[in-house]
Amino acid sequence: MRKSVNVLLCLAAVVAIGWSGREIWQVWDGRRQIDEACAGLVPAGRVLALSPAGGRITHREADEGVIEIDRGLGDGSAQDCEIFSTEAGEKDGEETGGRWFFTGAVGVLPADRPLIADGPLEDLVDSFGGPTHPDQPLGGDIAGWVTESDVVVQLPCAEGRVNGRQVEALWARASLQNPGRRFTVDGQVSAHDRDILAETAVTTANNLADRLGCADRLPAPPENVPVLPEGPVPAARAEGTCAWYGKAGFARREGFPDQVVESRTDDRLWDQRCGLVLSESRASALYLTEGSEHRVSRPERPGRWFVSLHTYAGEEAKTLLLTSTNPREKPEPATPGRAGRSTEDPIWWASSVCDGKPQIHTMTVSLGYHSIMAPRMEQVFRAYVDDVTNRRRCTDLVFPESPTFRAD
Repeated sequence: MRKSVNVLLCLAAVVAIGWSGREIWQVWDGRRQIDEACAGLVPAGRVLALSPAGGRITHREADEGVIEIDRGLGDGSAQDCEIFSTEAGEKDGEETGGRWFFTGAVGVLPADRPLIADGPLEDLVDSFGGPTHPDQPLGGDIAGWVTESDVVVQLPCAEGRVNGRQVEALWARASLQNPGRRFTVDGQVSAHDRDILAETAVTTANNLADRLGCADRLPAPPENVPVLPEGPVPAARAEGTCAWYGKAGFARREGFPDQVVESRTDDRLWDQRCGLVLSESRASALYLTEGSEHRVSRPERPGRWFVSLHTYAGEEAKTLLLTSTNPREKPEPATPGRAGRSTEDPIWWASSVCDGKPQIHTMTVSLGYHSIMAPRMEQVFRAYVDDVTNRRRCTDLVFPESPTFRAD
């Protein structure tokens, strides 16, 4: 009897050793795959701690989907590494192979591609009437954004160089790739994954800063990154980037947006927005009273009539372009030190200087709605720009002339 027990214990030990050996090899190989794909910039251990990371880890083997600092970053191009997991694939219903679940991305500024301002056909809210989760600042003395599925941070780097090219700043992003219902809670990644993505983005940025010779480093991200709030909310409840709109009482006026999509204010950010949206009832009422006079179509879905207000700072402001809905027309530049209106679309822009950095402030009004409200939008844009420039102690404000606030 004793001999049989000993044999069983020995067999169990052998199985356990074999199982643990396989697990150890999978972890080691997973780290190797992530380091190889992400040039050692992305912390492999944190990626493996994400909920979809399990089973066999692989990476995309192609010209794109692998970070090679010497190959692409020198010309200002962004690069990313794409990581796959068999466990993520199985939970997503795939019978074989792995599923792309994580992306680590890096880039430098100035970038090779300019930033494009919002166009008049944007979706500021869920077009099917579901909740919208506006992006929020990461906080913790870090210039960074948190979205439904990723975290992106930016770090100044005036001393850095890549392939002989001077760098002004760098950025890093950590993302769960299309996480779906299996790995989200109410449309957002879980608190566990959100914290890991923040750590991953910050560590990746600091590792890149070390490679490029930057002097600065980002501090550790805040613990327990908060869940994103739902929007839109009534304008009277605005308390972040749209607080000025609620206080001014614009929403009580006929035809003006009655809802906002906003974030917390954070003057470190290179791009921050206040979205103003007409509820379905407000949009329908305006269409019935003024739609036929201005020959506009009825807004068919939530958020179709809106005003989007942005402030772009620093390097992003230097190369900003105003989008064009006419494919035959090239986007126009919004030049620091000047102001005006797009010749093609209802987009206005002003400029200022804040803390020695150029700022571009834009206002985009949705098509159709602009035909009714363009002349009345000057006061809204002025109030927005005054709020931002006063809060950031900006100077050298240049604002569009009144005749530019027209529908044509």
